[in-house]
Amino acid sequence: MTSVLIIGGGGMIGQKLASSYTESETVSLLDMAFPENINSNAKKILGSVTDTSMVETALSDLPNTIFYLASVVSGEAEANFSKGWDVNIHAFWSFLSQIRDQNLKSEGQYKPIIIFTSSIAVFGSPFPNKISDDFLTAPRTSYGAQKACCELMLNDFIRKGFCEGLAIRLPTICVRPGKPNLAASSFFSGIIREPLNGLKANLPVSTDVRHWHASPRSAVGFLRHAENLCWSDITFNSALNMPGLSCTVEEQIEALRSIAGNQVVKLIEQNPDEKIIEIVKGWPRNFETKIALDLGFSAESSFGDIIKIYIEDDLQSNVIN
Repeated sequence: MTSVLIIGGGGMIGQKLASSYTESETVSLLDMAFPENINSNAKKILGSVTDTSMVETALSDLPNTIFYLASVVSGEAEANFSKGWDVNIHAFWSFLSQIRDQNLKSEGQYKPIIIFTSSIAVFGSPFPNKISDDFLTAPRTSYGAQKACCELMLNDFIRKGFCEGLAIRLPTICVRPGKPNLAASSFFSGIIREPLNGLKANLPVSTDVRHWHASPRSAVGFLRHAENLCWSDITFNSALNMPGLSCTVEEQIEALRSIAGNQVVKLIEQNPDEKIIEIVKGWPRNFETKIALDLGFSAESSFGDIIKIYIEDDLQSNVIN
């Protein structure tokens, strides 16, 4: 029987990931909070990744696969330096240490698959036209530095034989349902989600900003596909750029216009925010993801597809409920 633990399972991606499993598969979720309308039958463990006793409880069933999604997001990690490092680095080290202890206790019999959600924030400018699979990780934000450190930690624990696994560098996930979060990238979803819900949206950057996107549906697909990889095929450092779509904010808006019309687009208001503009300057814009594509990972090919997925998966379900 498949046994899965999703650390950060109360978040949007964690909830969608949990829902992708059948009732015959055992799924546990660890997070500080869960939505009231949660529709998953998964076991819920209320607690923080910084609490070693709670992580120990979550690992007590020795899950076969562990998805580590929990983190302090980009904008918050930049604003609260200590919190970012405490949660994103120290908690991950403590978690991996518990995995190592269980592996040694079982004389190597317990060797779970760990899928860690990293980020394209591990890269820093200047960038080539397309970032290749072997491009240097040199982040220019605290969040990017924290994710890069976690990638190296996981790679070393895999090298030592304590676990199998992969760090997948997610594109910016768009369109995210629900309320805006503290991520600096939150506006990419907001300028689509809010107008489609009849609300005004704030655009803090220029429309010529280009970025790398994938839908929540693709994010879950990445995670599930990573879980089932043949680990002997992983001959590279255990971190991988995920496929996505490179487009400008203007292209996002035009895709929204073609689907929902001019009146919806008029709800977007441009209000420059220098802090966000400065952060976005250091973000990657385009990727060449040959290794991931060769391994069978896939994402959307147009931003219109991303908008349609939001409408199908989240906007319509909200209207129905």
